[in-house]
Amino acid sequence: MLDSSPILTKSVSSACIYAAADITSQLITMAPNEHWDFIRTTRMAGFGLLILGPSQHLWFNFVARLFPKTDVITTLKKLGMGQLLFGPSINSVFFSFNAALQGESGNEIVARLKRDLIPTLLRGLLYWPLCDFMTYKVISVHLQPLANSSFSYLWTIYLTYMASLKKATVD
Repeated sequence: MLDSSPILTKSVSSACIYAAADITSQLITMAPNEHWDFIRTTRMAGFGLLILGPSQHLWFNFVARLFPKTDVITTLKKLGMGQLLFGPSINSVFFSFNAALQGESGNEIVARLKRDLIPTLLRGLLYWPLCDFMTYKVISVHLQPLANSSFSYLWTIYLTYMASLKKATVD
């Protein structure tokens, strides 16, 4: 499947990982009298399927064409690009996508981004550089989105928790 339908395979894999991470996040944070939020899990899986899977495929292929080597310096360049470009972009899209599907207005989405994006990116600096280094240095390009999605399981538990927070107040 990966060779014949790479984007579909990566998208479905990403959707499954996002759904599993959201279910895990809900189980960790759920009060005893609460129930699993199927709609929330569907939103997260939808993000993986429609946005993250295709964007990871495009991103990792773009970075591999731009920097084809896997030496340490080139790997650090790839890592830096990911932290400066892909990470902030995909996290912004994640929060916006999720908030829009929850019915938040444009102003509410902007308020959510102001409240949640920078803290999320800063916390990501504690996790993603090591994951990205291993992905770019060791994993072949056609498997990098799948490896990245696998690393994202733990990260997505945190992300789905952040996305489930109450609406941010609009100034």
